[in-house]
Amino acid sequence: MAGLEPLYAWARAAVSRPQDALVCGIHWELVRHGYRCLGAGDQPGPDERKSELLPAGWETNKEVYTLRYKSTDDAHELLLKAIMVEDSMILNVMDRSSQKVADVTLAVADYINPEHLDDFHKVYKNTEDLRTRIASGIIAPLGAPAEKPKNEPEKKDPDLLRDHDPLRVHPRQPAGTRAPSRPSPLSPFAVGGEDLDPFGGQSGGMIVDPLRSGFPQPGIDPSSGIPGRLPPGAVPPGARFDPFGPIGPSRSGPDPDHLPPPGYDDMFM
Repeated sequence: MAGLEPLYAWARAAVSRPQDALVCGIHWELVRHGYRCLGAGDQPGPDERKSELLPAGWETNKEVYTLRYKSTDDAHELLLKAIMVEDSMILNVMDRSSQKVADVTLAVADYINPEHLDDFHKVYKNTEDLRTRIASGIIAPLGAPAEKPKNEPEKKDPDLLRDHDPLRVHPRQPAGTRAPSRPSPLSPFAVGGEDLDPFGGQSGGMIVDPLRSGFPQPGIDPSSGIPGRLPPGAVPPGARFDPFGPIGPSRSGPDPDHLPPPGYDDMFM
């Protein structure tokens, strides 16, 4: 019964009979279950405070012990009367809040060694049984005080923790702006987008430019000239260039566009 030893040492001067020691044990069990003592007697006194200690004068009447308790959550207020009848102690407990009543009868000799009142380590016996009788006969019928919820640390999203880097410098954006979207060159909704962009920052223009179509292309630089078509320097470096013919060596054979269609000179065609 952890905690009962210092209580018994504090109250030892007032313990003169076995029933005094038993009242100490009963008192501590109520404290363990969330109750605090307000004082002795039926009526409250001035400047009462909830305490884990027994009040002054608790042992004055050896035949009837009267103590008042209040739960830590202030939901229950108990009036305990421990009445001695021969060698037994009858506990009558009433909850003034709900008007419920509980009764327990204890044989003093079952829990107290009268010849060892000066030795805490020998004065009590069958302490587990005493705990069970108090819990089942008083606490359970009248109700235990509600426990205060423990403060749990706030759980954070693991994805946010993974992406958070205190050393990373985030890119700055002007207030009220957002980063421009970059549609895929394969998207049918990207057609014409580059023609509306004065900076040429995205793809999808109506002018077909094989050099800037978004696909890997061999390193062709029109500013260096196209053999047989453009001299070097004809296209400024980095300028948008609309090729007017196939890039690469000229195809062999005559150009089909140079041959007139059959009957070209026939005016009735």
